[in-house]
Amino acid sequence: MVNTIGRKFSITSFGSSHGKAIGAVVDGCPANLPLSEEDIQIELNKRRPGTSSVTTPRNESDQVQILSGIFEGKTDGTPIAGVVFNKDQHSKDYSMFKDTPRPGHGDYAWMEKYGNYDYNGGGRGSGRVTIGHVIGGAIAKKLLKTRNIDIVAHVTEIGNIKSKEHDFDTIKENVEKNVVRCGDLKAASEMEELILSKKAEGESVGGVVEVIAKGIPAGLGEPVFGKLDGEIANILMSIGAVKGVEIGRGFEVSNLVGSQNNDEYYIENKKVFTKTNNSGGIIGGMSNGMPIVARIAVKPTPSISKKQDSVNICEMENEKISIKGRHDPCICPRVTVVAESSLAIVLADHMLQSGFIHPSNLDKQ
Repeated sequence: MVNTIGRKFSITSFGSSHGKAIGAVVDGCPANLPLSEEDIQIELNKRRPGTSSVTTPRNESDQVQILSGIFEGKTDGTPIAGVVFNKDQHSKDYSMFKDTPRPGHGDYAWMEKYGNYDYNGGGRGSGRVTIGHVIGGAIAKKLLKTRNIDIVAHVTEIGNIKSKEHDFDTIKENVEKNVVRCGDLKAASEMEELILSKKAEGESVGGVVEVIAKGIPAGLGEPVFGKLDGEIANILMSIGAVKGVEIGRGFEVSNLVGSQNNDEYYIENKKVFTKTNNSGGIIGGMSNGMPIVARIAVKPTPSISKKQDSVNICEMENEKISIKGRHDPCICPRVTVVAESSLAIVLADHMLQSGFIHPSNLDKQ
């Protein structure tokens, strides 16, 4: 099982939904980065359950403890281990799924591949394991801030409701003002209503999350293998609920002609820019200095209370199931910080690979 991502800056994730704890070991962070538990906690609070009517009521504080890698308030270049202990598991809610895989979940594939599968809360396959992503991403974001790189993610679509806000600074301000974490406050209100209506029906709803990074230097990534957009797509697709990734205008470019799609260059104050950003800040597998823009398609939460068809794999019989327990009616709001974290991890890794950040000591650059 692969639980590590990254070359110079790597994250090894561990733990399961109803296990004792979840966390991550972050390796490759240079020494002398000021870092505290509070820096990581701020990010974890954005994905914490039980914070609004549009999230699961599971009551977890998700308090992080840093076990290593910090000396006198700064990183010391050694692996940073962060852990969050689970405190509000209701494993009894999942006993009926021991032999009956839930539609839309990875249960059946896990059973077939590993045999010994922790079905409680989805075990290692639960969205709760993204705590590890966020621990690593919090450190990556703080590292990128030393090079004036900023990242924000926002919900752009829920069902057929779409955000109309595109300004980076407005989005960054507005996502903190609504429970859906949408950059458009009017759309956010409509999205919240839709989510709650689906929740009342015993249903769920999906959507689209966009993540943007600005301040990126040109030259991150590789032209063949190790393309920056390929690695961004890889980590974003590794978020459990994600079923599609677009960079820039994505699938829309298939309906354009070359002159519409090409990003033309111009010079201003002796710096190179592009008139448009259809490529999403990446061309030829490498960053071009424009903002990096990626979107992810997030599926509806598969855990719904409506009756669904399944099977009992021990008795080899058809069954009907209804999923109880505590689940998000829409995963998108809590996915935003996971998307930010994922992009930050890849960018931090490539900043180190390309020499924009000193690999061992921040004070030397």
